[in-house]
Amino acid sequence: MKRRLSIGLAVVLLLAVVAVIVWGRGDDENTAQGADLTTVRGVIGSEKLAFFSDKRVADAFARHGVKVEVDTAGSRQIASMDLGKYEFAFPSSSPAAQRIQRDHKVTGVHTPFQSPMAVATFEPIVNLLSANGTVRKGAGDYQVLDIAKYLELAQKSTRWDQLPGNTAFPARKNVLLTTTDPRESNSAAMYLSIVSFVANGNNVVSTPEAESKVLPAVSKLFIDQGYTQNSTEGPFEDYLAAGMGKTPMALIYESQFVDRLVRADGSIRPDMRLLYTAPTVYSKHTLVPLKPNGDQVGRLLATDPELGKLAATFGFRTGDPRLFADVVAAAKAPVPADLVDAVEPPSFETLERLLDAVKKQY
Repeated sequence: MKRRLSIGLAVVLLLAVVAVIVWGRGDDENTAQGADLTTVRGVIGSEKLAFFSDKRVADAFARHGVKVEVDTAGSRQIASMDLGKYEFAFPSSSPAAQRIQRDHKVTGVHTPFQSPMAVATFEPIVNLLSANGTVRKGAGDYQVLDIAKYLELAQKSTRWDQLPGNTAFPARKNVLLTTTDPRESNSAAMYLSIVSFVANGNNVVSTPEAESKVLPAVSKLFIDQGYTQNSTEGPFEDYLAAGMGKTPMALIYESQFVDRLVRADGSIRPDMRLLYTAPTVYSKHTLVPLKPNGDQVGRLLATDPELGKLAATFGFRTGDPRLFADVVAAAKAPVPADLVDAVEPPSFETLERLLDAVKKQY
C-alpha cells in the first residue's frame, strides 16, 4: 500500500514538474512574441475604440507582428491637429480623411469599413409618422424617414401633439431628430450633409450661394433641440435607457444598433425600430497612413478576413459584404444588404464653413 502511494505521489510530482516547464516555456514564448511586436500608434474616431480595445482584435494584429495603440479624437479635430507622433490617422468621414491626405501629401488611403447614418426609434413613432407619409417603405425590405417631409414638419415647428390622430405620443415638443453637437461630432456633420442636400434641391452643397440658401433651414434643426451631446453614444444611450419619452428619434450610426443586436444583451427591446434616412450618407471610416507601419495597419484592416469578421461583429459594413451579411443573419438583425438612396457629403471645406456658420447661431 505504501509502495503504491509512493509511486502515485512520484507520478503526480513528475506531472507537476512537466506542467511547470511547459507553462514556463509558454510564458517565455509569449513574452518573446510580445517583445517582437512592432508598436504602431494612431489616432482614431472614438466610435472605433471598442473595436481596437477588443482582445480578439489585438490578437489578430499580433499574429501579423503588430501591436496597435490608439488615441481618440473627433474627426474634425483629427483633420486639424498635429499628427507628428502618429503613424496613421483614422477619422470617421471621407471629407476629414481627404483633408489629412492633402495636407500630409499622402497618395493612398484605406477604407476598411463604413456605416450608414440611421434613426433609432420606436414602433409607435414609426406608425405615427407612417400615417402622415413621413415614414415610408424604402427601396428594399426596410423603412425610411423621408427627409423632405421631415423638413416640412421641422420648419413649421410642428409639435408631436399637433400631428393628426396622435394618441400614441402626444408630447408637447417639436418633431425633431435628436443629434449630437455640430461643433464637436462627426455624426452631426453627416446629418448636416443629408439635410443640406435635400434643402439644396437634392444637390450636394458646393458653392457659397448654396451654403447661404440652406443655412437657415439646417441651423434650425440644431438650435431647436437645445442642449446636445458631443458623442453619438450620448443620445443612443438615452434612447436605450430613457426610452421614447426622452428620445423618440435619435440619429445614430447603423453600426451602433447592429452591435447591440449582435451582443444580444437585451438592450434592444421588442418595440425598438431602426429606420434609415432617405437619402442617407455613409460614414466612411478612412485610414490615412502617415508612415509605412501605418500603411500596414490599413492594409491588414482592409484585407485580413479575421479582422474583417471582427469589424462586422461590431456592426461595421466591410469591404467583403458577405462578412456583414453573415453577422446580421446570425443575429437576426433587420438590416438591408444594400441602401440605394445614398448621397455623398460636401467637401471638407464646405462642411467646415456650414458647421462654423451653425456654430455662430448658438
